[in-house]
Amino acid sequence: MPNTLILVNTAFAVLATVLLIIRFRLTPVISLLLGACYLGLTSGLGVDGTIEAITTGFGDLMAEIGLLVAFGVLTGSLLQRSGAIERLVEALLRRVGPKRMPHALSLTAATALQSIFLDVLVVIVAPLARRLGVRMGPTGTPRMIAAMGIGMEVGVVMVVPGIACLALAGLLGVPLGTMLLFGLLVAVPTTAISVAVVQFLFRRGWWDVDEDERPVPATEPTPEPTRQIRLVVLFGPVLLALLLIATGAVLDIAGVEVEPLAFACDPVIALFLGLIGTIAVTRRVAGAAVVEAALGNGFRESGQILVLNGVGGSLALTIKDVGLGDVLGQYFAANTTAPLLVVWAVAAVLHAAVGSVSISAITAAGILAPLAPVIGLDPVWIALAAGAGSLFAIHVTSNTFWLLQSLAGLTTRGTLKTFSGGVSIASVVAILVILPLSAVFG
Repeated sequence: MPNTLILVNTAFAVLATVLLIIRFRLTPVISLLLGACYLGLTSGLGVDGTIEAITTGFGDLMAEIGLLVAFGVLTGSLLQRSGAIERLVEALLRRVGPKRMPHALSLTAATALQSIFLDVLVVIVAPLARRLGVRMGPTGTPRMIAAMGIGMEVGVVMVVPGIACLALAGLLGVPLGTMLLFGLLVAVPTTAISVAVVQFLFRRGWWDVDEDERPVPATEPTPEPTRQIRLVVLFGPVLLALLLIATGAVLDIAGVEVEPLAFACDPVIALFLGLIGTIAVTRRVAGAAVVEAALGNGFRESGQILVLNGVGGSLALTIKDVGLGDVLGQYFAANTTAPLLVVWAVAAVLHAAVGSVSISAITAAGILAPLAPVIGLDPVWIALAAGAGSLFAIHVTSNTFWLLQSLAGLTTRGTLKTFSGGVSIASVVAILVILPLSAVFG
């Protein structure tokens, strides 16, 4: 099939998928599958090849991330029910003080809290961030909300076990340990720089309390756990799991093989051990009934996430099978900067249209994934560039936007300044961090 026709069909499939979601309000799962069917049938795969690409793409991604996502979501649900998040924020305030609290909260949200499902994390942290902001003075609220938004969104696409991060690693075949190490290498400076930029802007008058804030309704207090346990014990199983995954990555790089340690450092086993430990700790803190309720809620949340990410994998494999990688390889040659900028831009445009970080990141990465082996680019950089682009221009098409506005006590204008503006700054900062790192580590 002519290369031009492959490019046209791929572009049409992606644009049609976006149009089905935003214009006809069709669920993303069905829209992505329709896009995959169109592309396979019109680009030479035939009926059997198209069906095989769709089912294999779904199954391969589920094999990579299915248990990881389930374990991560269940662990996050348990941490929420145990009151661990509220205690962590309070501990941060005592340790670092109000002045450094925005940086502390953003870095914590980007790293230690990524086992919490994003919308659940917003529900827990946004009211706390607003209360802390009020104590910091007139610009405290926007500084805290922007810092919180930057940390949560950067973490979800770049830091294991963030949901979008797991999906991108599975889609591109990036070892989870590698994703963890390079993701932190990008996420930490991106978060710190972006928070510093928004702090500067809000201190220079980019905020109007009367126009950008509104009264916050009183919220019910979180029930106190029946027993008090040290915070490090509550988060200990999760931190141990991440340490095991990182250790596995270092051992792989060093070429060291120790079978018992390799078993424990496998990402699935590590997160499973983290889940078992969190269940034990939560049971001791809050009782068996709370554990049962948390696990039930976690299973409901993880099902929706898995299906959405799985069909994203179907479209991505269809794009790969039609030969897009060979076509694009003729244009990019050995240049690594151009494809990373392209995947960032595609993800940014898709996110502005669709309003979903996961969908935009997975779709953009799927388009450029076949190019990585052609030009010798490590796919971890495509994953991180897609994640960075998917953070650009979060606005009214995102359900997280409206959830945060409601819980943080902001007007639409205030939410655009803090959440949309702050995370968009992080998107740009991230790609500026990724480009030189990819040149060094290739």
